[in-house]
Amino acid sequence: MIIFVIFLLSIAFYFINNFFEKFLFLNNYKGEKHQKFLGSKNIPLSGGIFLIISIITIFFLYDYSLITFIFLIFCVGFFSDINLLSSPKLRLLMQSLIILLFVFFLDIGIKETKIVLLDNMLVNTYFRYFFTTFCLLILINGSNFIDGLNGLLISYFGIIFAIIFYLNFYIVLSLEKELIILFVLVLIYLFLLNINNKLFMGDSGSYSLSLLCGYFLIKIYEHNQEISPFFIVLLLWYPCFENLFSIIRKFSLKKSPVTADSNHLHQLVFVYFKKKDFVKYFSINNISSFVIILYNIMIFLISLYDPANTQLQIILILLNIFIYLLVYFKLFSLKYNLK
Repeated sequence: MIIFVIFLLSIAFYFINNFFEKFLFLNNYKGEKHQKFLGSKNIPLSGGIFLIISIITIFFLYDYSLITFIFLIFCVGFFSDINLLSSPKLRLLMQSLIILLFVFFLDIGIKETKIVLLDNMLVNTYFRYFFTTFCLLILINGSNFIDGLNGLLISYFGIIFAIIFYLNFYIVLSLEKELIILFVLVLIYLFLLNINNKLFMGDSGSYSLSLLCGYFLIKIYEHNQEISPFFIVLLLWYPCFENLFSIIRKFSLKKSPVTADSNHLHQLVFVYFKKKDFVKYFSINNISSFVIILYNIMIFLISLYDPANTQLQIILILLNIFIYLLVYFKLFSLKYNLK
């Protein structure tokens, strides 16, 4: 029954999305610095709408409270997408409040990291709530950053949900495997529209998708501590490190960390391929995304060799950070012709 409903919604959404595109509803192009690097083509930020409808349809019976908070964070993103919530500081404040309540009422928390000093601090309930809220904030905003390339956000989290299915973690979550399969199919559908420049996920989509995934991964580790906590960290390393590095980078330049720019890694990769001029302009977007995703797939495959091996997961995380920084500074130098 749910499959049939999703099928009908997919058909309906396709035509609705064409309507959005024709009449410039949920228009992505506001002329902001971080949007200009891909050009001025108008593409609806409508992916979040179909995503939240799918999440409600698929997971509503699973946990009403979870769906309520996912919908609230969707609303923050939606108001940002339609430019009614344009202040980054106000947006961050609303995100913080919603996620803090989310952590408190659903009683989720990062309770162990295998870092002795941090684990001792996490014994304190208030610190645990604060730390979990901070981590989820880093995740959802970092996820929003990587939505800048076609397919990057959707495929990244689609892979994580596929790993949840592959490792049978849906059992730990008390989820029917059909629901995970169905949700992955929804992401594939959105991915196809996204890579064909039919829609972007927007703030609403990136916030909703990342918060849902973050919740599932926290719950998985809570109920299955045979795996290493660093395996969970590894799965989310890219959007989280993208955000953390962006904050550090902007502070070092004496800029506000909430100020948008066009110097994220995926944007530098895009500029690099654009300068090569060996593919059409539209294809550069997809190729840039494919390269980043292919790298992450290789890392995830290695990590799956032994998810319980903390040393392996830490080595992979450190390797990711090293490669990220090496590639970033190289591409940054090429973009600005620095020696």
